[in-house]
Amino acid sequence: MTTNQNNPLRQYFRRPSVFISLPSGGKGYEPGDIEFEDENNKELPVYPMTAIDEITTKTPDALFNGSATVEIIKSCIPAIKNPWNVLSCDIDAILIGIKAAGGEEALEVESSCPKEDCDTTENYAINLQNLLRTIKSGDYDKPFISGELTIYFKPIGYKIMNEISLQQFSIQAKFANLNTITDDAERVKESQSALGEITEVTMDVLTHAIDKIVSPDGEEVTDKEYIIDFLKNCDTKSYEAIRDHNGELRSESTIKSLDMKCATCGHEYKQQFTLNATDFFA
Repeated sequence: MTTNQNNPLRQYFRRPSVFISLPSGGKGYEPGDIEFEDENNKELPVYPMTAIDEITTKTPDALFNGSATVEIIKSCIPAIKNPWNVLSCDIDAILIGIKAAGGEEALEVESSCPKEDCDTTENYAINLQNLLRTIKSGDYDKPFISGELTIYFKPIGYKIMNEISLQQFSIQAKFANLNTITDDAERVKESQSALGEITEVTMDVLTHAIDKIVSPDGEEVTDKEYIIDFLKNCDTKSYEAIRDHNGELRSESTIKSLDMKCATCGHEYKQQFTLNATDFFA
């Protein structure tokens, strides 16, 4: 956010209207990724979006590839110097903070009543501050024990998250295209190829989520090639336990299920809620 320091209109520029605390507490970032004004109080000032930011949210390609989200974070939270490195456990809090800074108090969520004899679908207003309070970080300080190995996890960065999302989208497109293939052999071939890509993406996510693996003699392994080689060659039970533990950590770091009540039949239920930057800003 570069401006002319001599501009006599500076006093009328936008100012921070919201302050947020990152669920990670600022841990896990490289030096220079974030500049905290006070190391003892790591709240980040959040500015409302500008007209240019609003135009950015109307650019489908930029939203899809993540660059729009990065530019909006740079603009609205200038203390975050490298938005591509924002941790997965912090991204939801940051996006909600930007929404709140623009004066929005609630987020509209569509929900359908799951009760068998009720097909009501309605829009509900979810308070942004209440939503912020549900976001916590998983306990990444606690290691996971797998046999004789001690495994330390970490939240992945936004750049990796976005690259994985693009890969997943590509795989989904391949599966959707299977119905258009008339030749059985070709369809089986494409299906196996897509399944293989799913395995590779899943393995890639897990590799990036592992910070280090410590052997019984104290040797620390951080090289990604060694880690993925281990994941590909360990037994199924060990692999699934490692994968599931990472899934639990990621689940702890996302917005918790929302308490909903059907306005028609009064049925109370839980609504899963996932923030998607593309839909969120669009």
